[in-house]
Amino acid sequence: MPNITKHRRFVATAVVVALGATTLAACGGSDDDSEAQSGPAKLTYWTWTPGMDKVVDLWNKGPGKEQQITVTVKKQASGDTLVTKILTAHKAGKGPDLVQAEYQALPTLVSNDAVADIADEAGDAKSKFADGVWQQTTLGSDAVYAIPQDIGPMMFYYRDDLFKKYDLTVPKTWDEFAETARKLKKEDADVDLTTFSANDSGLFAGLAQQAGAEWWTTEGQKWKVGIDDAATQKVADFWGGLVKEGAIDNQPMYTPAWNKALNTGKQIAWVSAVWAPGTLTTAAPDTQGKWKVAPLPQWSSSENTTGSWGGSSTAVTTDSKNKGAAAKFAAWLNTDPEALTALAKEGGIYPAATTAQTSDAFTEPPAFFSNQADFYTTASEIAKTTAPSAWGPNVNVAYTTFKDAFGAAAKDKSDFGAALKSMQDDTVADMKKQGFEVAE
Repeated sequence: MPNITKHRRFVATAVVVALGATTLAACGGSDDDSEAQSGPAKLTYWTWTPGMDKVVDLWNKGPGKEQQITVTVKKQASGDTLVTKILTAHKAGKGPDLVQAEYQALPTLVSNDAVADIADEAGDAKSKFADGVWQQTTLGSDAVYAIPQDIGPMMFYYRDDLFKKYDLTVPKTWDEFAETARKLKKEDADVDLTTFSANDSGLFAGLAQQAGAEWWTTEGQKWKVGIDDAATQKVADFWGGLVKEGAIDNQPMYTPAWNKALNTGKQIAWVSAVWAPGTLTTAAPDTQGKWKVAPLPQWSSSENTTGSWGGSSTAVTTDSKNKGAAAKFAAWLNTDPEALTALAKEGGIYPAATTAQTSDAFTEPPAFFSNQADFYTTASEIAKTTAPSAWGPNVNVAYTTFKDAFGAAAKDKSDFGAALKSMQDDTVADMKKQGFEVAE
């Protein structure tokens, strides 16, 4: 069966190398059972997206009814909680048919043989997505482990009124960003351009991704961890330098103090992602209509690349007895125009499918950005520039060390390079502890 070759090729070159022959055999066995059966079938889908039951209802009353494929939504918590639950269910052989999976969680699910290769069932889905987005579900192989659902292209948000007040120009490069921060400090020492925060690892990962970092790659039959690579060191040094000289703030995001700073104009910009309007609506309600969005500053004026902060996919599990039917639903959910419009309306997601980003659901800007009519047109153009990412099987360990080491370094205004080394060392040590072979 074609899937066996594809899956084993990926296993042999990327993920399960160090887990040994037992896992290798298990992976092959799972695909042996993955006949592309369609309806009739009754499927269960674990997801945290709000309003997903209404979207699935469209399937059940439309294509699903015609194909005798019924999907039932089981609402779940997001993040590591769901990953742990999926792996626990898989070990017991009781996983659902479909799961929502963040992109950085896919390698963990693949290495545990919890999600299936659906390359043969994905059809022409690849053509619906930007290359950098699709790559996150193939992990650089010719397998397909999920269909992209939503994305979080990174963007630069700024207070348009206060940029004019302080005579600031929207920075196009990170050098200009640093100079803007310094100029603002000279104008008003009590106001910060932004803050460096370590309480959401996705921000730093996305910035490193934009700079060209490849945190997990393979070298022959071994993993190679490059969290402290030159690109990431550049990002760490840049932000560490700004914190140390006091050009930007160092308080964490999502706190009452951070909300107040945004709401009162004490912090006038935020490096964030396309989902930021929702956060700003809650954090800074008095500033509605005063913000604008622009592309992320670049490391050189000739570049046009952004990172990704957030996003998820729909994967078919190896426990499913109806992989073909499940893959059909996953493809419909994330590529069908009616489904994507419903996802945007009911779930508030920003779709990964490029055509959906300029659909009727996105003709009007978010209410918080009613002053910027081209909000979603700008977002769509930025999304096309998303850099590829390179996730590994223990992102959770890297993220935990990031929060601890960079959180302390930001608070103390100490060396970010040392924090980055801790992140690298802890990640490598954990992989070896788990039995992965790691190239030095």
